[in-house]
Amino acid sequence: QVQLVESGGGSVQAGRSLRLSCVASGPSVRRSCMGWYRQIPGEKERKWVGDIDVSGGTRYTRSVRGRFTISRDDEQNILYLEMNNLIPEDSGLYVCAAGRFGACDYGMDYWGKGTLVTISS
Repeated sequence: QVQLVESGGGSVQAGRSLRLSCVASGPSVRRSCMGWYRQIPGEKERKWVGDIDVSGGTRYTRSVRGRFTISRDDEQNILYLEMNNLIPEDSGLYVCAAGRFGACDYGMDYWGKGTLVTISS
């Protein structure tokens, strides 16, 4: 059973930075694609932010490219999301996810509960 617990959210002004963390536990998480999604509170849809495969290859949605960086520490089983030059549109519940495969082409199977990010203008 994979468990994912996010932290690091908060309220900051536009232009500032935040670093989110996701501590993962489970037998195969080190061999799994992991990623971040953003969900608006009260809405069901989770929007893909980016992901990282087991080789360290990353992909990002266009709106965060150049501002956000995903990294993973497989020794500590921690996934990170470094967010710079934040804008109000980045606000939302950031949810960590993990798949069952090393490549990120097969969707996510495990989800955390999220950490809330609020950006004020």
